[in-house]
Amino acid sequence: MSALAIDLRSTAGFLVADAKGRVVGTVECPMYGTSPEMPDALSVRSGWLARRRRLVPAESIEQIDDGSKVIGLRVERESIRTFL
Repeated sequence: MSALAIDLRSTAGFLVADAKGRVVGTVECPMYGTSPEMPDALSVRSGWLARRRRLVPAESIEQIDDGSKVIGLRVERESIRTFL
């Protein structure tokens, strides 16, 4: 399933993996920027007590598997920006 076919609002709790298959973290919540109706990024937390989060833009999502609740990215983990 492509990223355009799924609503990013329903991805909280999904596991995120980079292009090499390494785990980036878990989706904490969708992030709204350009439109208040549709999210354009995801906030991903790397650990249970992690303070830093990664901002995963919707354009970097390769596929979303709703059955296994895994989001595959087309970029590597190092290229994803972090924020507090």
